[in-house]
Amino acid sequence: MGRPVVHFEIIGTDPARLRGYYGELFGWELDTSGPVSDQVSEPGSYGFVETDGLPGGVGGGAAHEPHVVFYVGVPDVAAALAAAERLGGTRRMGPDRAPGRDLVVAHFADPEGNLIGLAGPA
Repeated sequence: MGRPVVHFEIIGTDPARLRGYYGELFGWELDTSGPVSDQVSEPGSYGFVETDGLPGGVGGGAAHEPHVVFYVGVPDVAAALAAAERLGGTRRMGPDRAPGRDLVVAHFADPEGNLIGLAGPA
């Protein structure tokens, strides 16, 4: 079996509006008390949600390009990002450690331009 999808994000320029939208649409309770990388979302604007087995988040801010991304869990984010680039992908963000957490994240675009996230302890 391959690496699992471990997280998803919905990012936009008006995170409060997005949190309200998805909260009402899907009944999600979004918790904005946790820290995230400022490359992912403005501080205090990212709402974590636990769906049926897959955690996610809704956030962003004025300087964040709207997108949806899923994260694949890997043991070494830098190595996985280097492999993605070697295979024809393009680094878009990271690796970056989430503040106060044992979590490193990165983004890359695949050869067709799809945004994919990587997440892991290193």
